[in-house]
Amino acid sequence: MKTLFTPNAQPRRSLFLTMVVAQGAILLLLWLFLPLQLFPSLGEVFRSLGDLITSQGLIQELWASMTTALQALAAATVLALGISYLTALPFFRPLAYAATKLRYLTLTGLTFFMALMLSSGHQVKLSVLIFGATVYLVTGMTSVILSTTQEEMDHARTLGMSEWRSFLEVVVLGKLADMLEVVRQNFAIVWTLITLVETLYQSEGGIGLLLYKQNRYLHLDGVVAIQLVILATGAAQDYAFVLLRRVFFPYAVLTSAK
Repeated sequence: MKTLFTPNAQPRRSLFLTMVVAQGAILLLLWLFLPLQLFPSLGEVFRSLGDLITSQGLIQELWASMTTALQALAAATVLALGISYLTALPFFRPLAYAATKLRYLTLTGLTFFMALMLSSGHQVKLSVLIFGATVYLVTGMTSVILSTTQEEMDHARTLGMSEWRSFLEVVVLGKLADMLEVVRQNFAIVWTLITLVETLYQSEGGIGLLLYKQNRYLHLDGVVAIQLVILATGAAQDYAFVLLRRVFFPYAVLTSAK
């Protein structure tokens, strides 16, 4: 037990899992027996969840949102990688710098211009999500590239590599694990934005529209149920990225602090 309260300690896996289960059980018990006055009870949330699944198409709406989110993430990742890698050339560095500052723009005005330029609501939704994810991904990815040390580049040069080959080996291939971590950390941005854009463009439905309807009619039990579904989905996808990183980049774990 002492290791649970010791800085930088590594408790046994069984002990840590027991602690997590106990903390979760305590939270559920508090929710069950000491509910807040304005917060729906656990039983109400489960009943609403069952109704959302059986009669309001929660699973189908979640799938629609997930496919849109993955499409946006894939496009944003490719675009952000291209912009970030171009920082190797001084001519393109202002482009990456400008892209990182665009994350301060609000989407309210951008959706209007995108609606004028694009022909369908789906394209507008995707463009908003891609823009929102790209500016954050570029910020993280350029930070990863800038973390490359002079020693790493000099080591590649001593092996007889040209500047382009050194960049490919050290920055592009050598930082792929870190780039995947940036994507994992910023995937939550897509889920945050998708509820907004699905409310604005309701033709294709989605979990955001379902959440909006529950909130509009003050069905707080439904709001909490949908939020828990989104939280569980996000946590599962987050774990999937961690698993991918361990499978494809096992060496990255060796650099973690113990």
